[in-house]
Amino acid sequence: MFNNFLMRNWEHPRMGAMDVCPFIPVQNVTMGECVDCANSFGERLSDMLQVPVYLYGEAAREENRRSLPSIRAGEYEALPEKMKKSEWAPDYGPAVFVPSWGATVTGARKFLIAYNVNLLSTKEQAHRIALDIREQGRGKDKPGLLKKVQGMGWFLEEANLAQVSTNILDFELTPLHVVYEEICRDAKDLNLPVVGSQIVGLIPLKAMLDCADFYIKRDHLFVVEEEHKVRLVVSKLGLDSLGPFVPKERIIEYMVENTQEDKRLVSLPLQQFVRSVGARTAAPGGGSVSAAIAAMGAALGSMVGQMTYGKKQFESLDSVMRRLIPPFHQAMNELLAMVDEDSSAFNAYMDALKLPKSTTDEIKREVAMQEGLKEAVGVPLSLAERINQLWPCLKELEVYGNVACRSDLQVAAKALEAAVFGAYYNVTINLKDITDESFKITVSDYCSLWTSSTADRSSSATLPSNVVFFLSSDPTEGLRSAAGGKGERACSA
Repeated sequence: MFNNFLMRNWEHPRMGAMDVCPFIPVQNVTMGECVDCANSFGERLSDMLQVPVYLYGEAAREENRRSLPSIRAGEYEALPEKMKKSEWAPDYGPAVFVPSWGATVTGARKFLIAYNVNLLSTKEQAHRIALDIREQGRGKDKPGLLKKVQGMGWFLEEANLAQVSTNILDFELTPLHVVYEEICRDAKDLNLPVVGSQIVGLIPLKAMLDCADFYIKRDHLFVVEEEHKVRLVVSKLGLDSLGPFVPKERIIEYMVENTQEDKRLVSLPLQQFVRSVGARTAAPGGGSVSAAIAAMGAALGSMVGQMTYGKKQFESLDSVMRRLIPPFHQAMNELLAMVDEDSSAFNAYMDALKLPKSTTDEIKREVAMQEGLKEAVGVPLSLAERINQLWPCLKELEVYGNVACRSDLQVAAKALEAAVFGAYYNVTINLKDITDESFKITVSDYCSLWTSSTADRSSSATLPSNVVFFLSSDPTEGLRSAAGGKGERACSA
């Protein structure tokens, strides 16, 4: 492919025409499956082109090959001598130097975030900071501060500024904000201004949300919407300092959504969802409807909190609402996901029923059916458990929430109660066909516990018809607390 490979000038470390091809779990795939993909790819590439292929990361067969820089050491120029050594024989393909190709590395790893922090400084000053923060540090005797972080300093001519250029190899171990804040501290010690930062390529949504949560907690902010959290990170890190940061084009999950047909029930228009429930099909059924009702109950709780928060007359309650709104907002999103999870669990059981009934396949069919039934029981169990976590918040919202929303709170309580009722019957109808007696007893005992507690909690969180709301003559005045605090409304039977 590249007959004049040696004649080329390269900015980036490399060892071949196709230098590295990693497989990375993004959505609905495991690391083990990515390892399988890497092995299949390596085998096919070496067979088709007769070129050497090395495995790294989670696919590595030897410890000294887990790190890409370790395999790349010496780069393309070192390959002729390196491949003569038995310890550097390729995992696939011939142990022969191919001048027109070099070598390829493939493997499986976590998502790598290429992240650069901008400095008004020299290249040397930026590199000094990079040496301090990167895991490699300045050598074996002087390791850096941040685990799973690679780094170097360079000067970006087109922007007329320097950058600490990093690769974050494990953003769950060393999050994005940790890298940024550490570079800011080092830059401050050197009296160097930080002027934003840059994501090169794509970034996982979780990395953005984890970063947002850090700043929300540190700065005592109140941000619950996912879109707003992403905006907060863009602002805090200055991700748009060198060009627009468009979330739909830079966040990997959003990119996947844009390229795939969305077949989720929760993405259907309400009218179409209702009609799909009423159609002559077994799914979606009561389980999905229970999850949808629960999500709307949680949404109403969030709404009541939002209708109380940020208003002058309820200002004394802002801290209470900041605490009460997030649990409802988070539960709303989690319960929405269960609309599809319930339908998927039922479909898995139906697929098991369709397996052949021949003698040789009967055992496999029975195992698949039992697994499908347990999954069909597990989703409504999780639904009820998630709902039961909301009752304390709902009862507190009853005391402090905007009294103008009292009917919404009533509906929220009954919606959540109805969802638990539905979850209970979806559990019991499937539980009777499960043959694992220990599992059945455990689930039955658990069901008895949460159904009785749900009835008690729902009735105590629902306002009876004879409740009298003690209002001031001015309906815009804030709520009085149950203790009779000034500026707050109290409700009493």
